[in-house]
Amino acid sequence: MTDTDPLIELSEVGRTYDDGPAALSDLNLRVGRGEALAVLGPSGSGKSTLLNLLAGLDRPSTGRVTVDGRRVDGMTEAASARYRRSTIGMVFQFFHLLDDLTVADNVLLPAQLAGMPRARAAGRAAELLEQLGVARHAKAHPGRLSGGERQRVAVARALMNRPPLLLADEPTGALDSASAADVRALLRELNAAGQTVVLVTHDLALAGACATRTIELVDGRIARDVTAVAR
Repeated sequence: MTDTDPLIELSEVGRTYDDGPAALSDLNLRVGRGEALAVLGPSGSGKSTLLNLLAGLDRPSTGRVTVDGRRVDGMTEAASARYRRSTIGMVFQFFHLLDDLTVADNVLLPAQLAGMPRARAAGRAAELLEQLGVARHAKAHPGRLSGGERQRVAVARALMNRPPLLLADEPTGALDSASAADVRALLRELNAAGQTVVLVTHDLALAGACATRTIELVDGRIARDVTAVAR
């Protein structure tokens, strides 16, 4: 695997559930390292299915899903879990932080699951909290933070194991306008520093601010694929 190879490659990917219409149909997609890809489309267009396939949470009915040189579609459950720990960082609309843990302990979780030595993990968590502007909340519990601050903590947790790919599912969907603008700026900064990002969103402002490329899904197919003007 070289730096010129795509980080993500989907080849003739289809996904159907029972007897319903195809969630994805004959999808071909290549995403390079360092891209920020926004996935747009109406409800039911296949956006969440695509994200779940990239995360190894679902498998295609047909076709191949390759991420960072690894075939994701044929992994066992145990291999999928290891893949997510090493390769994927995930950010969700509703944060999914554990309210009974401190901010620092929430961020440490992925490292603990991956078996990272405690001292190294603590140093990495402190570095991320400082970088993302929430270090002063390290000993607080998430419920005491604003929505924007909680999303910054969620991003720190997602980046803990230095994943090649950051997946974001409606990361501004539960935020007020000021917090949403804050998260847009954060994602843009991360991508500018080299982080590959795939985000699913209905937020056109988020796509416009963060994405180097935008695709629109309609009925499980790519209806539009646009590369942004260099910013």
